[in-house]
Amino acid sequence: MKIAVEGCMHGDLDNVYATLLHLQEAEKMKIDLLICCGDFQAVRNEKDLESLNVPPKYRSMNSFWKYYSGEKVAPIPTIFIGGNHEASNYLWELYYGGWVAPQIYFLGFAGVIKFGNVRIGGLSGIYKRHHYYSGHYEKIPYNEQEIRSIYHVREYDVHKLMQVEEPIDIFLSHDWPVGITDYGNLKNLLRQKPFFEEEILEGTLGSQAAAELLGKLRPSYWFSAHLHCKFSALVQHGEGGPSTKFLALDKCLPGRKFLQIVDIESEPGPYELHYDEEWLAITRKFNSAFPLTRTRANFSDAKLDIQVCREFVENKLQTRGGKPFEFVQTAPCHNPSQFVANDFPSGHCRNPQTEALLQFLELQYLLDNTAELEELSQSPGSFFSKGSLDYDTEDIPIDDVDDVELKQADDVET
Repeated sequence: MKIAVEGCMHGDLDNVYATLLHLQEAEKMKIDLLICCGDFQAVRNEKDLESLNVPPKYRSMNSFWKYYSGEKVAPIPTIFIGGNHEASNYLWELYYGGWVAPQIYFLGFAGVIKFGNVRIGGLSGIYKRHHYYSGHYEKIPYNEQEIRSIYHVREYDVHKLMQVEEPIDIFLSHDWPVGITDYGNLKNLLRQKPFFEEEILEGTLGSQAAAELLGKLRPSYWFSAHLHCKFSALVQHGEGGPSTKFLALDKCLPGRKFLQIVDIESEPGPYELHYDEEWLAITRKFNSAFPLTRTRANFSDAKLDIQVCREFVENKLQTRGGKPFEFVQTAPCHNPSQFVANDFPSGHCRNPQTEALLQFLELQYLLDNTAELEELSQSPGSFFSKGSLDYDTEDIPIDDVDDVELKQADDVET
């Protein structure tokens, strides 16, 4: 199986797909799958731009809306995770994963899926310690803090991934696992990005959560993006243990190293996307512990036995089959002939794909749960009060030297 791996998409689907089609023609090969490691920007319309964390002058429709509307169809099946520049309102509709457009599948805030017999897992967002133990408390429309915190990785999602026992072939994260620079050509990396050195020495360049997942899951391949450079590493998991090939890639710009073709051992094609049985069982077990306030998840609320969940899912999949539920549009699409559309829905939209999956798993729909009051951090064990974080320091990015203007903009992340 030939898989194209791409770093940060930044909504530039037209150019990425054009590059891959040219590559297929020039090299006389067939690319079976495209994987994107975040900052995908599934922006359907002008309303979605309000949930995209970039300064207003950088907000642009780009080209995803063409694939959402059906004007274009992705020529290669595509799987992606979220980064820190996303239409977070849309991705929240598909928290458990789903089609954002025909042929384009979001892996969810955390998830595992099968493409053919290749097992692909991923964790969306970026790691920020001050939100890690919070629940998913953000509500649409996001305020100036929530538009950032919505994509910060949560312990709950990492905990579910830590329950995976069966082998993972490919894992995706937007930011790099902390410490990964110890396993590659550090001198060459610092020649490209000398301002990484301080954070590498401090042990803060990257995600602690991703590092824990790397040690637990030990996938054959791990792909990342976020830092806008290419970097490879080889991690040996203990003496005589398996190894993980790590690759981070750049953003989609001319002359940048944003694409790599990887040959993955697999069964013969054609290939289709299917739900992963183990992951659905984990989802069923832990949905009752889904934290929707600032309070840390209470995993003791997940009382279902995992083996019983596995047998339940197995029986369900035997009856229905494992293909994901079909794509459904849930919002109007951008119309370039109109200056502004005024019929956009406000607030959370229940995506029929998510509703169907939860009905299939016989789980309660919680994504728009407003019954519980938001808990401010005054109780023992909680973290920070709503106004206590300085986002100008916590969310400052590490940008390219050619991103200086973007770096100077307020509250911009890579």
